[in-house]
Amino acid sequence: MVKRVLFAVAVLAMPGMAGAAGGGDLEHANINVANEASLQRGARYFVNYCLGCHSLKYVRYNRLGEDLGLTEDQVIENLMFSGERIHDTMTIAMPADDAKRWFGQPPPDLSLTARSRGEDWIYTFLKSFYRDPSKPTGTNNRVLAGASMPHVLWELQGVQEAIYRTETGPEGETHEVFEGFELAEPGALPPEEYDAVVRDITTFLSWAGEPMQLERQSLGIKVLLFLVVFFVFAWLYYKELWKDVK
Repeated sequence: MVKRVLFAVAVLAMPGMAGAAGGGDLEHANINVANEASLQRGARYFVNYCLGCHSLKYVRYNRLGEDLGLTEDQVIENLMFSGERIHDTMTIAMPADDAKRWFGQPPPDLSLTARSRGEDWIYTFLKSFYRDPSKPTGTNNRVLAGASMPHVLWELQGVQEAIYRTETGPEGETHEVFEGFELAEPGALPPEEYDAVVRDITTFLSWAGEPMQLERQSLGIKVLLFLVVFFVFAWLYYKELWKDVK
């Protein structure tokens, strides 16, 4: 019994153990929400590349300072660009009617995306845009086919081509099998550095989905440790009470 409880404690202590929503060949994001520097970089990338269309309506700007180790002045100077107040939520100025006309539907709020789809989904999605001239945006996405979102990070990643091979089935039918991506136009960052940018954004969105998760995990570990100690003393007390009973 004690071993099982200790095992549960160890599992809860490991970062990123929550299962990712979605299936397919998702890459492991390997994020660490306790990494303050990664959270700060992710917040900066999100504000610069994502906040123009996607809001975080459950996150207030002042929370960025409290949880990400930034001062109020740093948040105002580096993460607030449209005159918001420090206690405002991270909403966008784009009217919903205009967004629907431009993209077919308003870009979704991303506050809970990490919780609903999983960190691995976000990480793989941001790496899976490829050139598709048939789409209005000129790109498509392997994780979310037909996505109306343009590849806003293309200047960093570059432009990818999706590579397929033709396979013949047992009855002679042919079908296309995805093999991977090929970088057709290099971006400003090499692939390893672009992956790090995507990981930082994913880390920030994971935090945004549950800013209290570090406190929750810490509290969970303390509760389990208390139960372990309580169990030991309860067992010893039980043995003491029944030691003379045959």
